[in-house]
Amino acid sequence: MSLATMALVGWGVIAALMAVLWYVQYRRRNAGIVDIAWAFGTGLLGVYFALGSSSVSPERQVMVALMAGLWGLRLAGFLAVRIASEREDGRYRYLRELLGARVQPAMFGFFQLQAVWAVLFAMPMWAAVQSERAGLGWPDLLGAGLWLGAMIGEAIADRQLARFRADPANRGKVCQAGLWRYSRHPNYFFEWLHWWAYVFIGLGSGWWWVTVAGMLGMYVFITRVTGIPYTEKQAIRSRGDAYREYQRTTSAFFPRPPNRQRQEQPS
Repeated sequence: MSLATMALVGWGVIAALMAVLWYVQYRRRNAGIVDIAWAFGTGLLGVYFALGSSSVSPERQVMVALMAGLWGLRLAGFLAVRIASEREDGRYRYLRELLGARVQPAMFGFFQLQAVWAVLFAMPMWAAVQSERAGLGWPDLLGAGLWLGAMIGEAIADRQLARFRADPANRGKVCQAGLWRYSRHPNYFFEWLHWWAYVFIGLGSGWWWVTVAGMLGMYVFITRVTGIPYTEKQAIRSRGDAYREYQRTTSAFFPRPPNRQRQEQPS
C-alpha cells in the first residue's frame, strides 16, 4: 500500500474519532480527552504505518510497531487516569472563558487539527522502517535503548508529579520533587527524547530526513507552541509568584542542577 493511501486512510479514521470525541467533550465539558485521543491515535497510526509499508526487514517493522504502540498506550493510559480523576485542565477552562459562545466551533477545529498532527507525527515511524539495512543492527539497538530510557524517564516524571498532586497539603505549591528539581518539564524532555529513537533506527533510509523533521517538529511544538508556553501560563495563573521563582531557578526543558542565582533565560 502506498504512503499516500495509508496517510489518507489513517487521517480518515482519526478524524472520525476526533469528531465523536468533540461531541463527548461538548456534553461533558472536558476537552482533555483530545490529549488521550492524540496519543492513542498517533501510536495506532505508527503501528499501521510500520506494518503496512514495505520493508527489507520484517524484524524492524515489528520492533517499530511495538515501540509506537506501547508508547501510545502508556501515554494515553496515563492521561486517561489523570483526566478521569481531575477537573478539566486549566488550559481548556481558560479557553472556554476566553472564547465564550465561539468555543465549540473552535474546539471542533482544534480536535480536527489533532487528527492532522497524528498523521504527521506518525510519519517518522513509517520512515524508520524504510531503512535499507537487512535485519537489525547497532542503529536499531541504539534506537530501542533510547526509546526504553525515554519511556522510563517519562513514566517516572509523570508518577512523581501525580504523587505530588495527590497530596492535599501540596495544593497551590510547585512540584520540585525528583526529576522536577532539575527541569520544569522533565516529562516533556523525555517525550522529546523518545522521538530520537526513530532517527537512529531510520539511518540508512532515503527518508531519514522525515525522522529528523519529526524530532525537530516535536521540539518546536513542546517548547514554543502547545507544550511549555500554555502550561506555564496556566501555572502562573494558578501558582503566581511561587511558579515565577521556579522559573527563575530551574531550567525549562533540559535537565540541569538548579541555580538559585540564575536569571530566567530561554532553555
